[in-house]
Amino acid sequence: MICFIVNGVAGNGRGHKVWKHVERLLLEKQIDYYVVFTEGPKHATNIARELAKQKNANVVIAIGGDGTLHEIANGLAGSEIPLGSIPAGSGNDFARGLQIPKHSEQALEKALSGQKRKIDIAHINHEVFINVAGIGFDAQVAKVTNQAKYKKWLNRLGLGAFCYVFSFFKVLFRYQPTEVRLVIDEREQTFTDVWLVAVANTQFYGGGMIICPQAQYDDGLLHLCIVHGISRWKLVTLLPRVFFGTHIYDDAVTILTGRRIKIMSSTPLTAHGDGEILGEPPLELAIKQEGLYIV
Repeated sequence: MICFIVNGVAGNGRGHKVWKHVERLLLEKQIDYYVVFTEGPKHATNIARELAKQKNANVVIAIGGDGTLHEIANGLAGSEIPLGSIPAGSGNDFARGLQIPKHSEQALEKALSGQKRKIDIAHINHEVFINVAGIGFDAQVAKVTNQAKYKKWLNRLGLGAFCYVFSFFKVLFRYQPTEVRLVIDEREQTFTDVWLVAVANTQFYGGGMIICPQAQYDDGLLHLCIVHGISRWKLVTLLPRVFFGTHIYDDAVTILTGRRIKIMSSTPLTAHGDGEILGEPPLELAIKQEGLYIV
């Protein structure tokens, strides 16, 4: 059975529009399917978990954004059911990282006929994330973006990725960098004046920012990007470089890798996984090799 989990409000209603197009394609191709529409936070996780228990789904295809995929991955992780994706969100970084087509018809074809394979996932405390977890400034940007009214208008104009840039400047002048202590595979390091710590399973987040250019879904590692010891103005000049991945050559950026990570901070910090707010330090993160099937 081919199952669809649809977040109709993703991308300011784009999820619903994409589903209508996909539904027509399925009827034309005479493909049997089962569809469930999400009704609120964590609903997609509960749906996916139930499908995994029943074991009668051949594939679960998400129509939504990275938040929807985050929830479904939390339900499917560890099962034999692969996750497919038809992008319909603001950032669509999961699809970007796996080179899933933007066009819904091509994405559907890939989800239906693509080869089943395993990718790494990661845990932040007891939550699964598939793209990037962030602590500090970027998590606060994600929080503001999720609550922003301009997100709706930018999505309507097809400029959803710019939500993160708008939120960046909104958070910039209020945020205070802090001291962060990291334990990476039992090795402890302390950084002062830290703006953010991004922990990546893949290259992309924030609507196309290449935060950790070397990160791959199947390398068995978490990649860390620590931005520290710079002024607000320098942070602004660093932002455009993140879209090209060249920020990593700046002296204010430290890149590390590891399999198990602990993060502690001297002041409370917001944390996110795949753009979903998940609490604050102390945090424990770990890679789980081949933890999720995808198509």
